[in-house]
Amino acid sequence: MFARWGRFIYRIRRLTLVAAIPFLALAAYGFVAGVAPNFNGQPPVEAGRAATLIDRELPKLPNPFDLIFTSKTARASDAAFRNAMLSALAPLATDPRVKVIQTPYTSPASFRALVSRNGHMALAIVSVNGTFRQGLDAYPSLRRRVHSDTLRIDATGNLAINQDFNTYLNGDLARSSGVVLPLALILLLIVFGTIVSAVLPLGVAALALVAGLASVYVLGRFTDITQYALNLVALIGLGVAIDYSLFITSRFRQELAQGRDVGESVSMAVATAGRAIFFSGLTVAIGLSGMFFYQGIYLATMGLAGAVAIALAVLCALTLLPALLGVLGARVNRLQVPLVGGKPGHDGSFWHALATWVMRHPVSALIPAVGFLLLVSWPITHINLANSDIRALPPQAPTRQASDLITRDFPREGQNEVLAVLDYPDGNPLSPRRVGYLYDLNRRVAGLAGVRQLKSPLDAAPGLSRPATIALLTKPADQQTPAVRQVIHQYSGRHIVELDILSHTRVQSSDARTLVRTIRALPSPPGGQHLVTGNTAFDIDVIDYVKSRTVPAVAFIMVVTYVILFLLVGSLILPLKAVFMNLLSISASFGALVWIFQEGHLRSQLNFTPQEIDPTTLILLFCIVFGLSMDYEVFLLTRIQEQFRLCDDTRQAVATGLEKSGRLITGAAAIMVGVFLAFGGLANTVIIKEIGLGLAIAVAMDATIVRGVVVPALMRLLGSVNWWAPESLKRIYERLGLEERSAAPPEEALEPTPLKVV
Repeated sequence: MFARWGRFIYRIRRLTLVAAIPFLALAAYGFVAGVAPNFNGQPPVEAGRAATLIDRELPKLPNPFDLIFTSKTARASDAAFRNAMLSALAPLATDPRVKVIQTPYTSPASFRALVSRNGHMALAIVSVNGTFRQGLDAYPSLRRRVHSDTLRIDATGNLAINQDFNTYLNGDLARSSGVVLPLALILLLIVFGTIVSAVLPLGVAALALVAGLASVYVLGRFTDITQYALNLVALIGLGVAIDYSLFITSRFRQELAQGRDVGESVSMAVATAGRAIFFSGLTVAIGLSGMFFYQGIYLATMGLAGAVAIALAVLCALTLLPALLGVLGARVNRLQVPLVGGKPGHDGSFWHALATWVMRHPVSALIPAVGFLLLVSWPITHINLANSDIRALPPQAPTRQASDLITRDFPREGQNEVLAVLDYPDGNPLSPRRVGYLYDLNRRVAGLAGVRQLKSPLDAAPGLSRPATIALLTKPADQQTPAVRQVIHQYSGRHIVELDILSHTRVQSSDARTLVRTIRALPSPPGGQHLVTGNTAFDIDVIDYVKSRTVPAVAFIMVVTYVILFLLVGSLILPLKAVFMNLLSISASFGALVWIFQEGHLRSQLNFTPQEIDPTTLILLFCIVFGLSMDYEVFLLTRIQEQFRLCDDTRQAVATGLEKSGRLITGAAAIMVGVFLAFGGLANTVIIKEIGLGLAIAVAMDATIVRGVVVPALMRLLGSVNWWAPESLKRIYERLGLEERSAAPPEEALEPTPLKVV
């Protein structure tokens, strides 16, 4: 099947290249007509449902950002400070995009809350009209309008922090891409030894990358998609596309070196390496599709973007690249680079020696290799999970430094806010019985450890008894004072009442989690339910949500990958071995992440703050690594299977397959590791650091220790059992016709290297 496809592409090679021009134009149009990615959805958890109720029913200030005004000499109570601050804010006061500005001078209560402990800093809270996306778009120009000759101004808050994340993510993408492409070119020159064959995979990969990034912008028109998707597409799309192009180009050169004509070389390259990358692309896409189990959080959009990038990489590798090879022919070997590269078809003596040693001493090779992987994996046994927060930004990020100022220096800011929402589907949330429940709940919560202050409709009746409070809050609105009506309106809607709980506890601390769980365990109100939201509640709920979806997601990935590998090799044993080898690589990657990012090793070199591991990062890495690890497994197994058909000897096939593919797999892995290290090492945001370094570690372990030692040692020990499958499944496999049967190359070229295996 794949051989026929290769011959077909060769026959229409020039038409294929012409068709690539509108493909590029379509990608360019995607950048222009698409929308920058943005994700602002609520996860399907209790905290998310409560937050949605609050957003829908209570008049909260929309899209806020904070401005900190600082003077070394003047105090916020001084007239000069006040005049300078209000003068700086004046352009925003008349801007139609701004809904309201809160300052210390709005009321005496505001002054106490919005002035720092030392009196030299004052906080302004600016709320922007419109949707979150509109607020984010408006923020940069609004921020530029605020300046002062006498006061220092720092910005933070929701819009400012999100803007900082976007700025750093875009900078990470541009900076990393500028390093990755030259680095990949150098490595390709080392692998191939000629300029033409080195530039070819890079050009095809660049086209796939442009198309992948454009697809993210197009998807942004139809669905919420996270900004991280751009970095994921660049990270995976570029590395995978280079690898796939590398495999096909290398096989094409080998076939030319064995005396085939250009058309047959293209056909054989697609039939062998092309078949391998097709199945590899399937396994990577399956791994990424595991993220679809996490609907409602950003992982699902990452999976969609990644799957599109992989599909485009496979498409370019199986169409554009064979067409280019067909046009170039033997000219693919032009412009030799001195001192680097090997002859096509020769993979070097190192892999021959390693293959020989592993085949002779499988147990001696297997035990230390597996022991080392388990040792690297060990730190995962004491992993701490928590959702990412502002610490995901680098320590020097302006909004992070400003946020730290607020937390440290303002008496009523930076506290952990836990919101209890009393929801009554039939309405009338302030009936006498329900006000009584709120009164009792307020007293019970006030006595819990860690609670500092409570805010609710009860603030309209401070110090009153339970009956007096019920009488006041249930009066008709026209019989209440404006102050009482304002408080009631602030904390209650048509169906809900909010109890705002301020706590000393850190958001991700065990004390904060205990507080949230204790409040949730309290009895529900009559005729309604109580929900809890806030940062700690989201932290608990998202972690629980991820855990609840992980078993089915992992099972899906492993089972479907197993089936795909069976369709590749026709064996029940080899796919099982491959799945467990992947788990070894992934465990080592996770252990390294805990050692680096949780325990804080390399914090100075990588410029980050040690913190808990975000569970979504682990899921993201698992889904990506499981697919990428299969990349080299598929390529190695297809080479071993190809040799097994020639010699019908498992030991000889494993050794020769490793010898023939070892250098190429190492070169491909070096490029992939270089891409991932560049993204991870140069990134400013912690999540991109974790993904980049996690992938680099996993691929490095996988392509060297696992594929070079563990896999051949296990296959040597299993012997003929490697290829076992029931006769009924063998017949199904043969009927499907997925086993490529091409004409053998010249006898001398196919003769395996003699090995004395005992």
